[in-house]
This record gives sequence, C-alpha cells and structure tokens, in this order.
Amino acid sequence: MIEVHHLNESRSRRITWMLEELGQDYEVISYQRDAKTRLAPPELKLIHPLGKAPVLRDKGEVLIESGAIIDYLVRQYGNGRYAPAPGTPAYNRYTQFLHYAEGSAMLPLMLKLYVGRLGEAGAPLQPRIESELANHLGYLNAELNGRDYFVGDGLTGADVQLSFVVQIAVKGAGRDTYPNLTRFVDTIEARPAYQRAMARSGA
Repeated sequence: MIEVHHLNESRSRRITWMLEELGQDYEVISYQRDAKTRLAPPELKLIHPLGKAPVLRDKGEVLIESGAIIDYLVRQYGNGRYAPAPGTPAYNRYTQFLHYAEGSAMLPLMLKLYVGRLGEAGAPLQPRIESELANHLGYLNAELNGRDYFVGDGLTGADVQLSFVVQIAVKGAGRDTYPNLTRFVDTIEARPAYQRAMARSGA
C-alpha cells in the first residue's frame, strides 16, 4: 500500500489530496512538529535522511519533493487524467507551473515567514520581500483571468502543487486582494476529494 509520511501544517496536504483525486488507497503516517522549534521530529529521518515531509513510499521506492511526488502519482495512476498530453503547449504550461510552485513562488513566502521572526532586525528586508510577493501573486492572479484552473478546463497536478502557495497567499493578503486566487481556493476546497483528504489527516 502507498504510504504518505505526513507532517502537520506542511505541504503534505498536496499529496493526500492528489491520492484522493486519483482514487488510490493509501496509509497516512502522521508526525507532529515540535511546539517550540516548529521542526519535524527526528523519526522522519528514519524514512528519509533529510527528515522532511512529504515523503511517499510506493512499490519499494521512497520519493521526496511534493512536485516530484505529484508527477509520479499522475504518471503512475492517472490513466491520462490530471495532466495534458506530453508534447502539447498545455503540457509545457503544466510542467512550468508544477515546478514554479516551489522553484519561485515559495521563496518570498518563506522569506516573509523567517524574516518576520527577526522583528526589527528584519525590517530593512521587508519592502523587497513584499515587492516580490506582490510580483508573484499578481502574476498568478492574472493567470486565472477567465479560467477556474491554471491549466486547461479541469484540475491538474499543477493546480494541486500550486494550492499551498495560493492558500497561504489568500490567508495572508485577505480575500479581496487577489480575487482570482480567492476564487481558486474556494473551488479546490469545495472538491469532494479535498474534503476527504482533510477529514482523513486533518487541516
């Protein structure tokens, strides 16, 4: 059976949601962050030496990186669903967003989180971070003009991968700042598969 090593308040939600969309049976092994450090527990290093989540174990393989895991799951179990046909412009857009979520969009969000913990010491960096955030979130908001999903007419793995970024953005900026992103969050969170993932392994 597929194992998802799941850490609370992490990108692991993408994986359990993707599995629910695919209709695959899986087991969730849950871990809790340290209340003070917010770090993952050392037990995760028994699964993978980096001690990060999500981690997927399937058919004797251990996979890390949410984008790589989603790509694997769609190829392995999608049967042509959740990704455009390779060699098409839509597939190029799909792979672009699949990698963009962590490759570019997450950086200013993580910087805002960590620099914010520095208090006044981090204040000089805040204008640049806010500028980068506005740049990326404005781009994503514009990409949803006239469409419900980032690629094609239906949900793809790229939408699942981008969900974490967009949900954080809407929570931090408010529902009125980026209306297309807010609409996207409302759409994905209403999906039955998303609701099942939430019920199974928590918020």
